[in-house]
Amino acid sequence: MSRDEAPREDLPGDNVEVIALFDDATGCEKFAQRVLRFRRGASRVREVGADDEVLYVLEGTGAATVGEKRLALGPGVGVFVPQGSSWSVEADGELELVSVLVREPEPAGVAGHAVDLAGEDRRDATADRQFALGVRAETGCPSVTQFIGYVPPGRAPDHFHRYDEVIYILDGEGALHVGGEEAPLGPGACVHLPARLVHCLENTGDEEMRLLGVFRPSGSPAEAYYPDGTLAVY
Repeated sequence: MSRDEAPREDLPGDNVEVIALFDDATGCEKFAQRVLRFRRGASRVREVGADDEVLYVLEGTGAATVGEKRLALGPGVGVFVPQGSSWSVEADGELELVSVLVREPEPAGVAGHAVDLAGEDRRDATADRQFALGVRAETGCPSVTQFIGYVPPGRAPDHFHRYDEVIYILDGEGALHVGGEEAPLGPGACVHLPARLVHCLENTGDEEMRLLGVFRPSGSPAEAYYPDGTLAVY
């Protein structure tokens, strides 16, 4: 799915446009993935309710107030908003976020937290791929792991994960391979990968592809398995 094809809605009394990507209606029961486009100024206070919410800043600057915490926002910053919390945004100009609502989350002990993924060290995964971790159990969010994936040109072997995942393509060009079929990928494309679905993300360009992923249960993005069930190695 591309964000350009997704339904959009301006919320009454707020300064935000919501672009709905994956949710229950598309067969994604564990998450609701959206893009939130805030215009300049202060948003209304938002109540998360029974879900956790994990945010990532695509572009723009400003601040988020989560409960009583004020967190600086800029490109590459991830924010964790635990269930039962309220949050709001003050945008310096247009501010665009990827939001993932986490259904039926584990209890969290941290009342809001921010991680600058651009400042996180890269770690190795399979097929020369790398990742940097964002919101995760170690930062107070036990239900999911948020990460940036760095995919070099080429295609890795087909594999699967034991976790359920939603992906948003940040940069680069590629293709998703599932069951002998493929779909093109580019900036703004989003993917839902149910647990144990055999797949491959191919980088068809000459430059590194970057993607934003959120998956549950929480763990390492490097954990992958070949179709025969053996652990993928790197």
